[in-house]
Amino acid sequence: MRVLLLGSGAKDHAIAWWFSKSSFISALFVAPGNLATQRFATNLPSVNIADPGDVYQACVDNKIDFVFIGTETPLFTGVVKYLNDRGIETFGAPSASLKLEGDRSFSRAFSNRHNIPVPRGSFFSKPDDLRKYLEKHIGETFIIKSNSVSPSRVMLSSDDTEALMDFASTLFPKGNVLLEEYIKGTPATCTLLVDRNGYLALPVTSDYMHKSAIDNTPTGGMGAICPVPLLEKMKGKIKEKIIDPTLYGMKVEQLSYKGVLTLSMMIREDGEPYLVDYHVRLNDPATQAMVPLINTDLISILYAMRNDTVNTIELDVSDMCTVAVVLASEGYPLYPKTGRIINGIDARLLEPILDYPDVFIGAIQEENGKAVTTGGRNITVVGKGRNLQEANRQAYDLIERKGFRSLWYREDIGNAYFT
Repeated sequence: MRVLLLGSGAKDHAIAWWFSKSSFISALFVAPGNLATQRFATNLPSVNIADPGDVYQACVDNKIDFVFIGTETPLFTGVVKYLNDRGIETFGAPSASLKLEGDRSFSRAFSNRHNIPVPRGSFFSKPDDLRKYLEKHIGETFIIKSNSVSPSRVMLSSDDTEALMDFASTLFPKGNVLLEEYIKGTPATCTLLVDRNGYLALPVTSDYMHKSAIDNTPTGGMGAICPVPLLEKMKGKIKEKIIDPTLYGMKVEQLSYKGVLTLSMMIREDGEPYLVDYHVRLNDPATQAMVPLINTDLISILYAMRNDTVNTIELDVSDMCTVAVVLASEGYPLYPKTGRIINGIDARLLEPILDYPDVFIGAIQEENGKAVTTGGRNITVVGKGRNLQEANRQAYDLIERKGFRSLWYREDIGNAYFT
């Protein structure tokens, strides 16, 4: 199979590497790709992945059999339908289903219709109304985020009214904002590969979604661990209360599709799961944390999805653990600085993954022989170990050895699980 992967981030590096291990692959292309993917795939840097016609022409020129969409932009610009209508096999959410991710007011209403537990929340269109509400609930902790798509899952958790209002001021230009209750517990991300008859669940991860750093800086998406130490009883609750009613609701509302469906959840301290968000794609950095643990051939999974038999796949997963730590450009997430030279990236880090820990390259490109930042999240270092503590040590040891000057990262990824 000749595969084209659309994307350029660390998540896409991880997916491309997963593809590269397949015994069914004959050629792998990545558009636009990045500094690392070019080591084991053919980058197509001139392809505009938001333009369906441009992607189609790249498929024709390179005799592509299958297109895998790693990032959200092509989903929201109609690439899936455009390619499928022209005979290029592509899995992904159709336009009607994009509302599950792209419109939180729709997804909340969908969840309520199908009795899926979600945090209590309210939508606001005016800053004055939001302030009045917050001033009636002084001291309470809330989550605030945009109603529309937020690629980096930028959100803030805080009990500081002014911090929430300041953050909301960056969201209102995009439309309504969602203010919801803060649920204390364990974040969990469940990734499903779905077809018309069922799904295959990938390893559950725990992303650092709601926590904030010093001075109320939102830092969602800065790390993940895999697997989450959930009891089997908890997995049953997630299936019963979130997965099954979601897939049933999608079927009766004609939202079903072949592709990826990601469930971002919070597991409350009493063990009750709550759905936080739907994503119709793989998440970053959950993908980087789980891919190194999966031994099953990705193309064999896609073949099963083609035949609507993905629920018959028995996923082969390592018994090791991972801790993924994201290194970001100064100013991320609101105002990341680009064009910064990154030291510490040598040829060995860019080779196909062979050693521990794994390193996935994100918003970095080569300019005049130097690695420079082109966006917010630049590197994901994934430590692997027999337990989370060992994996955590692997990740931070490499970061300390390499230095990666001009990048910042959280120092507490994984701590909640072994301290």
